[in-house]
Amino acid sequence: MINQSANASSRPEILIAAVLHLMSHYSTNNALNKDHGVCVKLAAVIERHLTILSELPDLAPVLRATCEQLSEQWTMVVEHTMPQQSKSGLLARWRNGAQLN
Repeated sequence: MINQSANASSRPEILIAAVLHLMSHYSTNNALNKDHGVCVKLAAVIERHLTILSELPDLAPVLRATCEQLSEQWTMVVEHTMPQQSKSGLLARWRNGAQLN
């Protein structure tokens, strides 16, 4: 995972490339493993990358707005795929920068 750091914020194209890669894996995994459900951890990583991108001041406004909208959509994906008792704790820990195990 790419952390929010001086290096990441100075090279937003790395974050964009990473989130596009992760989204591709999410789609592929979801299509190939329909009977196993979706990967909540991967969806949470995608959501976090999009959130970081939406907060970068040097990113073009249209990209920041797009990342913000997509982040909200991915938050809904995470919330809808998690078991009821895990939703608030996992998403809150992830948003605060904790690693998923």
